[in-house]
Amino acid sequence: MLNQTDLSRADLNLLVLFETVMEERHVGRSAERLSLSPSAVSHGLGRLRSLLGDPLFLKTPRGVVPTDRATELAAPVAEILARVRSVISSAEPFDPARSTRRFIIGAPDGASSVFLPPLLDLAGREAPGIAISIRQLLPRHGEPSPALAWLDAIIELEARAMDVAVIPFGDFPVRFAVDTIYEEDFVIAMRAGHPLASDPSPENYCAMQHLVVSSAGDPKGFVDRVLEGHGLSRRVALTVPNFMFGLSVLADTDMISAYPRRFVAMHAKRFGVMAIDAPVPLGDFRINTIVPKVAMMDAGLAWLVDLLKRSGQALQ
Repeated sequence: MLNQTDLSRADLNLLVLFETVMEERHVGRSAERLSLSPSAVSHGLGRLRSLLGDPLFLKTPRGVVPTDRATELAAPVAEILARVRSVISSAEPFDPARSTRRFIIGAPDGASSVFLPPLLDLAGREAPGIAISIRQLLPRHGEPSPALAWLDAIIELEARAMDVAVIPFGDFPVRFAVDTIYEEDFVIAMRAGHPLASDPSPENYCAMQHLVVSSAGDPKGFVDRVLEGHGLSRRVALTVPNFMFGLSVLADTDMISAYPRRFVAMHAKRFGVMAIDAPVPLGDFRINTIVPKVAMMDAGLAWLVDLLKRSGQALQ
């Protein structure tokens, strides 16, 4: 990235600044994170532009957007900083019992609501001083290909907007470490005493009013593709943005919905919601942790991934 002459005047802090502006897309917010003044951030960006021969970030009314060159540099810079952080942290090995570090985990709510209770229990015993932030991850609206649907997770991981992603997809490029924490399938959730429970034929199932969890309000999902394969169809009466909200609606109506089995087992009872096996097979899938392999050199992150695996084992 830099020749030998350039390295003599390079400043590692400029790479940290670059990484922060890439994540925040705003000079003011970047300045707050770095405890600098906005003018100092602007001055640093000016030095980076001179060093790298590219504008890097272009001003907009809402902040800044990266140029193509800045986007190309994001992953190499993240890798360089991960290595540097690993070297520095090795001077004082990560100790979960004493750490006050904050970890950012990205996951859809159907997964985070399942792994979070055992994760918090384990963390409370092993690392009482750490903090956890959960980012809501969503597949791209209307994208049928899983690889493309979860592309934003790759982008956010490589931009270090989160430490680890936990998603129902594992076919990622080889530069990512992928580990299964638990397996999942779908059941049909409904209020206790629902008439479908006594006669759950495919025809009766399709005749019911259906609720679909969709952040974008799209009534079509994977269930409809499965039904089409059996020559069946359904009527979607309502979409809601998350699974927990959906439980409260199912409790008070005759609507039914396809829900992750483990989610229902953990959370449905207090809403008065039950579940039955799906009248047509809806398939099963794995919930995986996804982390850039280079980031796993961070002992703290490696510990977090192991904690997530053990959280999954606690669900067995």
